[in-house]
Amino acid sequence: MRVFFCDHFEVPLPDGHRFPMIKYRMLRDALVAQGVLSSSSVIAAEPATAADLCIAHDEGYVAGMLAGTLSADVIRRIGFPWSPEYAARSLASVGGTLMAVDAALEDGIAGNLAGGTHHAHREFGAGYCAFNDLAIAALRLLDRGRARRVLIFDTDVHQGDGTAAIFADDERVFTTSIHGEKNFPLRKQHSDLDVALPDGTSDEAFLSAVRDALATSLDRARPDVVLVQAGVDALADDRLGRLAVTLDGLRARDEHVFGELRCRGLPTVVTIGGGYAEPIDLTVEAHVQTYAAAAAP
Repeated sequence: MRVFFCDHFEVPLPDGHRFPMIKYRMLRDALVAQGVLSSSSVIAAEPATAADLCIAHDEGYVAGMLAGTLSADVIRRIGFPWSPEYAARSLASVGGTLMAVDAALEDGIAGNLAGGTHHAHREFGAGYCAFNDLAIAALRLLDRGRARRVLIFDTDVHQGDGTAAIFADDERVFTTSIHGEKNFPLRKQHSDLDVALPDGTSDEAFLSAVRDALATSLDRARPDVVLVQAGVDALADDRLGRLAVTLDGLRARDEHVFGELRCRGLPTVVTIGGGYAEPIDLTVEAHVQTYAAAAAP
């Protein structure tokens, strides 16, 4: 299984910033150290181009984000201070997903050790997401005739609102979001399938929702390719999660999702989505589990 990383693009953040940027390098190191992936299968991502981004995003927004000319309010909504390093990292994050798509079409499954930036809308970013790699990847697959229908299956605890909005009128892409009912974003969008979970949802109810949603999504979407947003912020220890799912629960989620997609022979791309546990080691452990399930024979 080939996976792509972008943590070689370092992003300076102010002291006290809440986002755990260190988790990306920690995840890459852990996957190799634990033998989940070989060092040769972990590959540096090449940056996406502005033309790639404009498949899913407004040209003016893309130009402003890359040049650093967006208004302070627009940047504040993303959640990161703008810097040339952040713009470069955002391009590499999207590039990792695009490279993973190509690899998945060849190998059956591949991943990006970043991505899943599902809060980015066509004309603005939000929630630590500048560009929507899932939307860009889906549209490039369709535009190049490499798929007729794409399923975006999102189990991050925060709704994939940007993805839902971008594909609201596009029947070629089926969007599924299993998320916390009262969590961010405050204003939800309409996915093709939304499953809103109450605060405190634990393993049994979470896994039931995932199994039912996956079965329904595959039946309704009839996809040629599946893009998975495998956020681990449903973890009980996650400071932004509000659910009560255990590491075992997340492992069972991953084993079920990737097992089912493998049995159906569907090319699958894995993106990591959110994870903000304290300590961050728990988030990294959960992400490692995801890739272990994805890489299983």
